[in-house]
Amino acid sequence: MNDEVRPFRIALLGVGRIGVMHARLLVQHPLVKELVLADVSAERAAQAAAELGCEHAPIEQVLDAANPLGLEGLVIATSTSTHADLLVRAAEIGLPTYCEKPIAMTLDDAVRAQRALEAAGLPHHIGFHRRFDTGYTRAKALVESGELGEVRRIHAVTADPFPPADEFVPTSGGIFVDCNAHDFDILRWVLGREIVEVYSTGAARGRAIFAESNDFSDAVTLVTFDDGTVGSVQASRYNGQGYDVRLDVMGTDGAANVGLDNKAPLRSVEDGVAYPPEDAWFDFIERFRPCYERELDHFLRNPMIGQPGACTAADAVQALRIALACNRSRDEHRPVRVDEIA
Repeated sequence: MNDEVRPFRIALLGVGRIGVMHARLLVQHPLVKELVLADVSAERAAQAAAELGCEHAPIEQVLDAANPLGLEGLVIATSTSTHADLLVRAAEIGLPTYCEKPIAMTLDDAVRAQRALEAAGLPHHIGFHRRFDTGYTRAKALVESGELGEVRRIHAVTADPFPPADEFVPTSGGIFVDCNAHDFDILRWVLGREIVEVYSTGAARGRAIFAESNDFSDAVTLVTFDDGTVGSVQASRYNGQGYDVRLDVMGTDGAANVGLDNKAPLRSVEDGVAYPPEDAWFDFIERFRPCYERELDHFLRNPMIGQPGACTAADAVQALRIALACNRSRDEHRPVRVDEIA
């Protein structure tokens, strides 16, 4: 263990599906001395705390500037609509913070949170977990080393095996904000380039809630980077084969793939090829659990001791800006420059 790092007293806000997963990882981590859970439902927080053997407290106490709970750090896993206000509050009270993505549903709120964090100099990390996946890390290294030559094309896909609950869709921000934001962030990170233009289209199929919410169940976005590299990003809420997250990077000297493993939800129809050899990934928690572990470890070993996080609010704002450009492209049926979203 690094001599500068000691166990901390951490609060986690939100004990829904993601929050409980984070809580399970935190209570097992050697750098978490004590974990305090809080939720808008006090009963739900108490139940989760009893199951995990940790404390629970009202949200008001967690966010009290006097810090009556003696907290040293904060993990935010509440509903997206609360993220910006909670980040601003974290900046005001000075608690190093990990926050799930996206940091807001609107650009104004996202920028407000970013400015508060930067003005306070608050160490923070935003949860774009794919940056901690070994496949994406290796792809980035290949790009940076020049082993692939000059990157000319890139393709990303995120496809869920089943759609979210109907009540979630109208408040999700849409498929580009909720789903493809991860792809936009990882494309920027792997290539080290900025997406400057998008052209998005799609279809609202299956449940009526997608059309009613001006959303897509299936979408495709063409992206152009600042160096002329082109790419495509796909998303779907109905991928019956399983949870599918992949990336292809094609250069003048080679190509690399992320996600084509023994559980990739693809079936080969070539003669003599039996693929995949194992059952497909079921959901994002199964596929990316090791990433979440590494990401929380990064938070505890870096922002918690005053170092910057691997993914900042500025990164999160840019991913949101790209997603909102996709929304505009969808609505106006045209290519949209990302800098139009201001």
